[in-house]
Amino acid sequence: MKLLLFSDVHRDLDVARELVARSGSADVAVCAGDLAGMREGLQPVVDILSEVRSPAVLVAGNGESADELASACEAAGWSSAQVLHGSGTEIDGVSFWGIGGGIPVTPFGDWSWDFTEDEARELLADCPDGAVLVSHSPPFGHVDVSRGEHLGSRVVLEAVERTRPRLVVCGHIHSAWREESAVGPTRIVNAGPKGMVVNIQSGLG
Repeated sequence: MKLLLFSDVHRDLDVARELVARSGSADVAVCAGDLAGMREGLQPVVDILSEVRSPAVLVAGNGESADELASACEAAGWSSAQVLHGSGTEIDGVSFWGIGGGIPVTPFGDWSWDFTEDEARELLADCPDGAVLVSHSPPFGHVDVSRGEHLGSRVVLEAVERTRPRLVVCGHIHSAWREESAVGPTRIVNAGPKGMVVNIQSGLG
């Protein structure tokens, strides 16, 4: 299964068009959040991305909420898109689990859609083993350094260690875009807006 991974488009319509163009050869498009910027400009980006014809799995970033993202997808007629938040889906035998928002709470104020680590723990409690975990916020200590400080989520890291996902897709930390790490056998990718293509094994094997 070929996945097109991306995050942090932040209202850039040209980037959205480039992602649509790249999506033709992908089996699934996977978005790790922040299509909007400070809760603004979401719909025009989603309108463009709705041209992606493959199934799509999305989580919200801290720049938009899951409800806002789901509403934008519905308004765009993007019927193949699934917005996950504390929930999962299965595509061609591959499980996906999603959690959006900034984790832990960011310093950005009221506009930022954030969660505490305890809230995130509840949202990740039912994440199945071996899924593709899509989290806007990276796991602590992995692709999460900004200005010399680790800003990722300890609870997301706990979930990775517990469920051993086949892949973790995240974003949020701009300085770590396109960086990769690993926890045991689990590959961790901070996707970024330019997009990355990753192959994973399909089915239950």
